[in-house]
Order: sequence, then C-alpha cells, then structure tokens
Amino acid sequence: MKSISQKGIAVILVLVFAAVFGVSVSALMGFIYSQAQLGAGKEVKEQALGIAEAGLEYYRWFLAHNPNDLQDGTGAPGPYVYAYDDPESGRVGSFSLDVTGNIACGQVQSIDVTSVGTVDTDPRFTRTVFGRHASPSVAEYAYIIGEDVWAGSDRNITGPYHSNGGIRMDGTNNSTVSSAVNSWTCTSSFGCSPTQTQDGIFGAGSGSVLWQYPVPAIDFNNMGSNFSNLKGYAQADGIYLPPYGAAQINYYGYQAAIDGYHLIFNSDGTVDIYQVTDTSGYWGYRSGIGTTPDFHIIDSETFVERRQIPTDCPLIFVEDKVWLEGVVNGKVTIVAADLVNSGYDPDIILRDDIDYSTQDGSDGLTAISESGIFIPPQSPDNLSLKGIFVAQGDRFGRSFYSGDQKTQLTIQGTIVSKKRVGTKWTCASQGSFCSGYENRDNSYDRLQTTNPPPFTPASTTTPRYILWQEL
Repeated sequence: MKSISQKGIAVILVLVFAAVFGVSVSALMGFIYSQAQLGAGKEVKEQALGIAEAGLEYYRWFLAHNPNDLQDGTGAPGPYVYAYDDPESGRVGSFSLDVTGNIACGQVQSIDVTSVGTVDTDPRFTRTVFGRHASPSVAEYAYIIGEDVWAGSDRNITGPYHSNGGIRMDGTNNSTVSSAVNSWTCTSSFGCSPTQTQDGIFGAGSGSVLWQYPVPAIDFNNMGSNFSNLKGYAQADGIYLPPYGAAQINYYGYQAAIDGYHLIFNSDGTVDIYQVTDTSGYWGYRSGIGTTPDFHIIDSETFVERRQIPTDCPLIFVEDKVWLEGVVNGKVTIVAADLVNSGYDPDIILRDDIDYSTQDGSDGLTAISESGIFIPPQSPDNLSLKGIFVAQGDRFGRSFYSGDQKTQLTIQGTIVSKKRVGTKWTCASQGSFCSGYENRDNSYDRLQTTNPPPFTPASTTTPRYILWQEL
C-alpha cells in the first residue's frame, strides 16, 4: 500500500506540474500574441500617420497651383478621398480630406485642412492630422523695423525681433534677433563714437547665440499694397469712415492732421465713434522731422454713433487720423489710410489703454496706419497696449516732449515700424532718462500667431502650414 500511495502522489505531482506548465505556456503564448498584435497595431498606426501627413502635403501642393480653392478643384464639397500607393507594392491605404476656409469680408484668410489616414490591411486604426495653411503674418514677431535700430540695456524683449537695417542689441532677448544686413555704419545716434562699421548685429546683449544675419528683408511696401481693396471690403460689409478732419503743413513740410475720428472699443463688440472737432498742438521732437507741434490732444469732439462691429467683416477703414482706446471683443482690424487726398497719410494715435475682453486668443486687434502710430503727450503714466501695430509708412513711437516723463509702457503683441522706434528719450546734456516711458516691456502674443485678425500683413508672401497638430 505504501508503494501505491507514493505512485499516486507522483502522478498527482506530475499532473499539477503539467497543469502549471500548460497554464504558463498558454499565458506566455497569449502574451507573445498580444505583443505581436500590439506591435502590428503600432506599425499600422505609424503607417496611417504617414498617410494622413501625405494628405496634408498633397493639399499644400494643390494650393500652390490653385490658391484659395477650398473644393479640391471639383466644385463640390468634400470629403475628398485618395488612394495612397507605395511605389513598389502598390496601394497601401487612403487619406480623406476635409477643407474649410476661414473667411472675413468674403475673402479667404487661411485654410484648415484635416486629413484622416487609413491602412487597408487594418482599417480599424486611423490617424488624423490638422494643418492651417496661410502666409505667415507679422504676428509671429515682437518687432519688425525697417531701418537701423538700438535696443538699450533696459529692454527685455520676448519674441522674434527683426530689422531690415543694422541692430545694436544691448537688451535682453529670449528669441531670435535677425538683421537683413551683414554690416552697417553705427553713428553717435546709436551710441557709437567715433562712427564705425559693425556687424549686422552687435552689442552687449546676453542673447548673442540667437542673433542671425544676414537674413532676407521684410517688404514694407507689400503691407500697403491692398489698401484700395480693404477700403472696398469695409464699404461693402464692414465699417467705413470718410475723410473728415483738417490737415496742415508744418514747418518742415510734413503734413499733419489736426482733427479726425476718435474710436472707443467696447467689450460687447461695439465701437463708439466720435468726430474730433478741435485739438491742441504740443511741441515735440521727432527724428527725421525736427521740432514741430503734434496735434494729438483732443480738446473737443462730437459723438456720432455706436456701431456693432460686423462679425463676418470685422474691418474698420478710416480715411483720416484716428485716436484709439478701449476693450476689443473678437478679432478686429482697423486701417487709417487716405486714398482720396494725395500727399496725406493719416496717423493712428494710441490715446489710452487697449485691452481684450478675454485672454484666450479669441480677441485680437490689428491697427494699420498708412503713416505712423504714436503715443501722444498726456498719455497715461502706466500705459498697457495689446495689439498688432503696423506703421507702414513712418514709425511707431512717442516724440520727445520736454519734461513729459512716464513710468511704465507694456505692449503685448507686435510692433511693425518702417522707421526707427522710440518711446524713451535720454538727454545728452544730463546723460539720463528725460522723456517718454522709463520702463518698457514688450512681448509678442503667441495666441495671435496662427489666427491673427483679418488682413494682418504677411511677413512673407510664401504660404505654408503655420499650424500642424494631430487630433
């Protein structure tokens, strides 16, 4: 009985070990199979992603030959499905395209393309990518300046900084600083004594690793080439304000507006429109112009109306000088350009704070002047400006007003200035700050870079995908 009992135990042990081994082998095989399936799934997903990206590239090519065509040349709505072939093995899968235009005033501003990639061997796995196709806008920069410039040691600049001339960079930059010239002549106006030839970018700034020169220049002439079109769009579907104010020729032959329009943006998407009926001249010095009275102080004005800014055409075209302030709701573009009176290019005056009703990127302002954009005398001691400010023909700045010292200027957005920018003046006689804003902070608004207000000028005329993401 004893030997039989031992044999029974041995049989039981063998069966137990066999069962354990069988379970282990089964689990191992299941794991190997699942890993194989997972690996195959990953491979299919990667293939699907490549096919989806091929869809975006196809439509980029299509738009290069058919600008602003939102229907793939078919004249019919999408989606548009194409087979994706491998040069050696033939068809691999397909991509499906949805194409949508972002329209303002009946004009395409950018094109959104959504591409879904599918692999024929396993259509369960798809990948979706999204691209926004447009010409890159000036909103990608903190500054674009058309001539030589000096950024002082007190400057802290967040965002790309570009000049078509030379740059003396003594400030702090945390993004690229680019110049269109390889070398330039630095004079006493830029702190060089004696006059000397310098590299395209030089100075005591700590961010020299991000300096780039020479790079292609940015064309200011293209920024104003469509003023007549913008006027027509505003007359048809936006807000158009005709010439109103008077102008005079100052002592230096510079034509300056005395009156014009005062616009106050409201957080509910409306704008209050005033006609400026009287202004005071305030003596100021401006580089290249000299000392002359600036008629930037409003003495009297007449309320005209409160207008709802059209959401489908948020464009305001003013053929006169404009004073701006308020809280912007939505994406709005304002243009000050006179196409009626030859020889007169109106300015934009930033009279007080400009803010957005929300801070999530859904609001934005682009202000384009045929001439300059200026901060007036008697401006707030602490001035905050949000927007993309384009001085297409002159400069962005604040004239030297004797004894008019302010504390803080904060700008979130973009400054585009054909001529040298200046908002702080240092007097040689005393070697210290004497006019303008003592402290200045500038940062570009990254939320505007891929969705700026309509008709924001392009920094290059070559379109590309300015936004790419997987959905």
